[in-house]
Amino acid sequence: MVFYFFAANVILETAERNLIRMALHSMRTKGYNQKHILLIGYSRAAEGFIERVRMNPEWGYQIKGILDNKKEWGYEFKGIHVIGKVSDLDEILALNSLDEIAITLSISEYADLERIVASCEKSGVHTKFIPDYNNMIPTRPYIEDLQGLPVVNIRRVPLTDPVNAMLKRAVDIFGAAFALLVFSPIMLLTAILIKLTAPGPLIYKQERVGLHNRSFHMFKFRSMVVQAPSEEKMKWTTKHDSRVTPVGRFIRKTSIDEMPQFLNVLRGDMSLVGPRPERPLFVEKFKEEIPRYMIKHQVRPGITGWAQVNGLRGDTSITKRIEHDLYYIENWTLGFDIKILFLTMFKGFINKNAY
Repeated sequence: MVFYFFAANVILETAERNLIRMALHSMRTKGYNQKHILLIGYSRAAEGFIERVRMNPEWGYQIKGILDNKKEWGYEFKGIHVIGKVSDLDEILALNSLDEIAITLSISEYADLERIVASCEKSGVHTKFIPDYNNMIPTRPYIEDLQGLPVVNIRRVPLTDPVNAMLKRAVDIFGAAFALLVFSPIMLLTAILIKLTAPGPLIYKQERVGLHNRSFHMFKFRSMVVQAPSEEKMKWTTKHDSRVTPVGRFIRKTSIDEMPQFLNVLRGDMSLVGPRPERPLFVEKFKEEIPRYMIKHQVRPGITGWAQVNGLRGDTSITKRIEHDLYYIENWTLGFDIKILFLTMFKGFINKNAY
């Protein structure tokens, strides 16, 4: 009986909710069951709200107009007009014709916020606040509560949570140890070929920038001829680069040269999955040229990443790469890491941009 009740309850309640949603969607699209709302302040936040309401008529919002002290009466944005000044608010509230008020002041007008909220609360009309910070915070912030004090975090980074960080680190240690065991025959053969075909050290150590902007030495199988530090070219490897050895060209194309980085993972310098680390020279260059570039250093760099499995590897767009890195940082889950590792097996090892 309990099982039958549970099953019937879930099925019927789900059906009921969907029927209600469909009915409301139909009614509101046709102009019924509307919520009349007034915007206070013309800003980027107001424009964004209007655009979203127009794209989603099923929300049931009917925007009556905008009150603003800077725009002239009658000014229009996508069919919504400025109908007065903010000082007209009390007069409009007295008409008792509104269901909601959205405060969309530009950030320069926040000095009036307390007075406006007080007027809205006094009238009893439901009031919401849509902050105008899109120009300052070009991402998806989140709010946490510190004993009643709301704190707006500019960026959500799940890996700053100690539990998430410990879980990811445990997976890194186990995964790197397992990978070293599985790939040890390939690594041994690669080491022999490098020693037989090109004089010089087996492992190439290069300074990279990692977590919290700290430098570390990233390990790779040497794929180029030995160069004096003073003669090393300050550029990425390009197609038909004369510095790359024949064996080096193959191991770069197949990403075998990256396998010693499993040691970096065990040492804690890197993670299996994360934004690829860059040399200090280019970090200094890109942080001035590309907005939000340095955000990638809030997490450990990785052997593979979301940008790499999407083809952004080698001599490709840094801006696009950073967009993918930021998406990964803000949307990290253990399942996302597993997905990237799975895709790496099919899309990340061999890449046309790996020279």
